[in-house]
Order: sequence, then structure tokens, then C-alpha cells
Amino acid sequence: MASSDLEQICSYINEKIGNIKKFLSLRNCGQEPTLKTILNKIGDEIMVVNELLNKLELEIQYQEQTTKSLKELHESLEEDYKDVEHLKENIPPHLPQVTVTQNVVKGSDLDPEEPVKVEEPGATKKPPKEQRHIKEMPFITSEEFNGIPAYMKSRLTYCQINDVIKEINKAVVSKYKILHQPKKSTMSTAVRNLYHRFTDEETKDTKGHYFIVEADIKEFTALKVDKRFHVILNILRHCRRLSEVRGGGLTRYVIT
Repeated sequence: MASSDLEQICSYINEKIGNIKKFLSLRNCGQEPTLKTILNKIGDEIMVVNELLNKLELEIQYQEQTTKSLKELHESLEEDYKDVEHLKENIPPHLPQVTVTQNVVKGSDLDPEEPVKVEEPGATKKPPKEQRHIKEMPFITSEEFNGIPAYMKSRLTYCQINDVIKEINKAVVSKYKILHQPKKSTMSTAVRNLYHRFTDEETKDTKGHYFIVEADIKEFTALKVDKRFHVILNILRHCRRLSEVRGGGLTRYVIT
């Protein structure tokens, strides 16, 4: 055994012996009546300090949790701010137009020097014939767009999808304006041919529903019926804007 190893062992043993002597000395001190009261007070103080340390540790944990929550809230507000700025800079063109209503002019608001024209009672006008409502596809909301799986929408944007919806609605309205014409009305040959095609394409599954086919897209819009168009149709099915009815070698896109 090397001398250095022997010295380390001796030093270790001497350290342990020294610790034992200290413990015995402290135990003997605890037995003396004069020191016992002081040791008890020290023990009480240690317990108080230990309780304070526990409270301090809980407070630190609470502050850390609060700081973490505030940081997450700050990040969330920053994201919301970015979204608001993006919406502000990219307002979609598909929002409904605001209609301005004209207030009724009271007699007191008229110019007192200007003579008031009184309309003579005439023949009662017939109310205009109520037009049949044509169902159109609602535009995709930003919330729905964010919920579309990434693999499905690929690089398509919110506005691109709603642009296609706008063109589909254009085709639906154009088609059903023709279908809603009275049978006795005067139609050109081209319109009459379209009318007969529309009626021939109807089935029992599409009765009471509004639908179009690819030929209607080509007839009434400038959209290209290509792969991108069918990807958007898949998104519209996912968002429950339309469904498909197949039959007779034809796919009918039904507005839901």
C-alpha cells in the first residue's frame, strides 16, 4: 500500500473520531440544566425559521407560476395582435355591404319657405311579385379556415377559397334564374336548351335542393375545372358547404 493511501485512511479515521467527540460533547452539554433551557430555545427558533422558510418557498413557487402565466398571456396577446393587424391589412372582399337607411323627414325639418308637394291619391299599385329565393353557399369563416387540415388546404388561402365560393354562387343563381322562369315565357333557343338540360339532370335525390354540375361552372363562370378546383371542392365538402350526388355518369354538387 502506498504511503499516500495510508495517510488518506488515517486522516479519514481521525476526522470520524473528531466528529464522535463533538457529538459526545454536545450530548453532555444537553444534560446540563443551565444549557438545556438555551438548547430548547434554540430548537424553538430553528422551528420558527424552518416554518418561515417553508412559507417563503411556497411564495416563490406562487410567484414563479404567476410569472409563467403572465408570460403565456403576453405571448397570446401578441399573437392576437398580429392576427388583428393581419385582418386589418387583408380585409376579405366577401363581407356583406352596409345598407344605409334613410330617415323619414318630418314636417318640422322642411324648409318653411318651400311649398310642400301633396301627392294625389291614385290607383293602388299591385305589389311586385315575390321572387323565389335562391339558396347560396355561405362563405368560409376564418375559424373554419384555421380548422381545415394542413394537408387538405395545402397552400390555398382564405380568400382563394371564398373566391371560388363566390363563383359557384354565381353559377347557382344564373342556373336557377332560368329554371324559375315560367314555362310559357319567351326564351331564346340557347336558354331553352339550358332549361331542358337542367331539368334532365335532376333526380329524386336532388329534388328540392339546389345543385350544379361542372358544365354549369364552365357555362356561367371563368373558373377552370382543374385539380386545384377539385381540391377546393374537397375542402367545401369538409366544411359541409356542399355534398355530392352521383348518377348517370354525372356528379352533382348540392348546396347544403
